Amino acid sequence: MSIATTEFVRTILVALLALLLGWLIGHVLLLLLLATLGYLVWHLYNLSRLRRWLRQAELSSLPVSSGIWGSAFDGIYRLREGSLRRRKRLNRLLKRFYKLAAALPDATVMLGEHDIIEWYNKPAQKLLGLQPTTDVGQYIGNLLRHPVFRAYLDKGGGDEPVEIPSPEDENIILSVHLVSYGKNRRLLTARDITRLYRLEQMRRDFVADVSHELRTPLTVLTGYLESMAESADELPREWRRSVVLMDQQTRRMQHIVTDLLFLARMENGVQSGDVEVVEVPALLAAIKEDAVLLSGDSSHVISLDVDPGLLIRGNPEELRSLFSNLLFNAVQYTPAGGRIVIRWYRSGQGGWFEVKDSGPGIAAHHIPRLTERFYRIDVGRSREKGGTGLGLAIVKHVMNRYQGYLEIDSEVGKGSLFRCYFPAEVLASRGSPPDSSSANGPREPAELGES
Repeated sequence: MSIATTEFVRTILVALLALLLGWLIGHVLLLLLLATLGYLVWHLYNLSRLRRWLRQAELSSLPVSSGIWGSAFDGIYRLREGSLRRRKRLNRLLKRFYKLAAALPDATVMLGEHDIIEWYNKPAQKLLGLQPTTDVGQYIGNLLRHPVFRAYLDKGGGDEPVEIPSPEDENIILSVHLVSYGKNRRLLTARDITRLYRLEQMRRDFVADVSHELRTPLTVLTGYLESMAESADELPREWRRSVVLMDQQTRRMQHIVTDLLFLARMENGVQSGDVEVVEVPALLAAIKEDAVLLSGDSSHVISLDVDPGLLIRGNPEELRSLFSNLLFNAVQYTPAGGRIVIRWYRSGQGGWFEVKDSGPGIAAHHIPRLTERFYRIDVGRSREKGGTGLGLAIVKHVMNRYQGYLEIDSEVGKGSLFRCYFPAEVLASRGSPPDSSSANGPREPAELGES
């Protein structure tokens, strides 16, 4: 028999007993009233005992009762016991996590809603300058004020970390990454990459110095080899092919050196020239003509679709390098007779430059690495086409200069689409006042020491 049925039977028996006693003494209503009052008092008494028990931390003092209240006490006891077990298990897991996070060499900060600091480990005190007595409960943006980090925080973090100097020591460079977890919670990690940063700076300086030193001897070699190639008929037969090959490879080396020097200027924040309102439609038309000449006998079908009134506040040399690298790549890797479409248009708040081709396409696993220096999908074919492996690296750096980004969409056998996004801040329209041309152009990369 269920508890509810038992309690119902008990209530009926009490009522019948009250009726019988009331009939015997001649006060039926009085006995029924007293029985009802007693039943209510019993329930109120057990309810009071339950309330006192629930307010206690200990489970051992379980109230003893019978009937429906005994069943309720037993059920609540089991629920509290299970909840206590789960709470203890959760506390053990939290302690284990805190020990693990505290042992990490990287600074780790747990952020709650509105990016309020909830917890951090000891490396966060050393690298980020957080104070255990005052900074818990503070907004992280009030403590890490570097503009690069604040912009990163405002946009919600991202897949790529940002590099900033440590608030404690500007000579220490940190790689800061922000990831979301749970609801309205984020985890901030900061790693000391000073050594890697210095090595990267040394590499940049070395590449720039070597490229600069190679430029003069390569120019001399190219001059002599060009003269020899022009008079190849006067050379011994066994020398002719060698001279032509040397001339080709020397020119290729010149292109590599030129691209490396351009990259070095971009990485070091050196402006290639003055910022001005660039006539993008005219620039693209000129680059298209160069692409037609490059295509030669391949007879690619190259079409141009541009917004004639959409311009850019920027540097013509940088933009020419950006546009030509994407277009010339399409020409070099699209089979003869293939179609190439160039588009320049406004969409939403920004402008888009697109190059779409009907080439062989690119496998998905290659796409994330295409903007690395000297990365080639097919090394032999790239050299045969005269590629340096630096074109897309240059595109990436130019887009970073303009606070934009490059998107690559490609599928093997279906061609490729390269899209460059320019934010509204660097765009201009025909008729913009000349004196505003430098106001919102490409920004120099922020020095890591700035705050």
